[in-house]
Amino acid sequence: MTNIHPFRAVRPKVELAKEVASPPYDVLSSEEARVAAAGHPNTFLHVTKSEIDLPSELSIYDTSVYEQAKTNLQSFIQQGILFQEEKPCYYIYELIMDGRSQTGLVCCSSVDDYENGIIKKHEFTRPEKEQDRINHIRISGAQTGNVFLAYKNVTELDKLIGDWKAANNPVYDFVADDQITHKIWVVDTKEFVEQITQIFLEKVPCTYIADGHHRAASAAKVRLAAGAEASPEADVFLTTLFPSNQLKIMSYNRVVKDLNEMDTEEFISALQDDFMISTADGHVEPESLHEFGMYLDKKWYHLTAIEGAYTEDPIGVLDITIFSKNILEKLLDIEDQRTDKRIDFVGGIRGLSELERRVDSGEMQVAFSFYPVSIQQLFDISDSGEVMPPKSTWFEPKLRDGLLTHLI
Repeated sequence: MTNIHPFRAVRPKVELAKEVASPPYDVLSSEEARVAAAGHPNTFLHVTKSEIDLPSELSIYDTSVYEQAKTNLQSFIQQGILFQEEKPCYYIYELIMDGRSQTGLVCCSSVDDYENGIIKKHEFTRPEKEQDRINHIRISGAQTGNVFLAYKNVTELDKLIGDWKAANNPVYDFVADDQITHKIWVVDTKEFVEQITQIFLEKVPCTYIADGHHRAASAAKVRLAAGAEASPEADVFLTTLFPSNQLKIMSYNRVVKDLNEMDTEEFISALQDDFMISTADGHVEPESLHEFGMYLDKKWYHLTAIEGAYTEDPIGVLDITIFSKNILEKLLDIEDQRTDKRIDFVGGIRGLSELERRVDSGEMQVAFSFYPVSIQQLFDISDSGEVMPPKSTWFEPKLRDGLLTHLI
């Protein structure tokens, strides 16, 4: 059974919601955040990317960065930019992107559920990213980033949430600069809150982390470190739960710094042991499983995994597994994507031109594009107790930070 809890969100004044709302902390680099925040004193980036208010040469993991986040959050509350809800509530969050709508429930989920496997994982975390979130939560005293959970949809719950939306006006309703619409309703009646809580207890046996493995793991470790001194609010963490039939997964692409001392001809020749390869006239956006795009020396190539290059088990059949075993490990000597500095990850929303840019700039030598993982594959792997390679899924649209924050 799934335990969820209403909470007293810290949220912006209605007229300031669009100004405050910011992209998730992990989709912008520090440099991009500085540019985005310029001339926007109320953006929540001052809390989630607080290094933008400190000298650029300072490490983003310096303690002063987390202290600055705490200062900025408290300042937003003191100025009245943000306020805290008077009583615990649930919140309904609808996003609309390119005419497609998805609606989730913002609540607090149980750390115990996370530790006991009721909240299922499909990735290992990267140590430095996890420690970053631990420090941010512990020092700021807040969970500012939302963990995106999926569940197998329940018709009764879909109707209940739909009825509330139909009968009430959203407190926030705006179109962000990226043309994604954000609407939030406050669910504040005791009867309705109890109905939702009970449905999750009785009809949702588990939830699945879609996005936010580091935030979830960090919340659990913050509670563990606090021990007996942990507040009751540290027993839960900020989540938004979406029914699986409303979700869309995009590809999560890769760029690599070098070819492990091979030249282009040697590398392409070595690839032919496991892939059929052909040159392409332009961008290669794979259209089916086991197809890949590769950008190297200003050329795009189309790669198709050949029979025998993969197995049919839930992990082995994944394209990211095929790529990891037959390219990263076998040819490029990259064993652990979580820690190896020669590889980086590029979310599908950034487009294939971003792969070209990273390679053409000389920063990276080769890029690879993927066909997206399906939601059913994610469920199958999570249910099996296995994990995908890191950064296998990219969900769009993204929730905005700053609209709903949980104080611990």
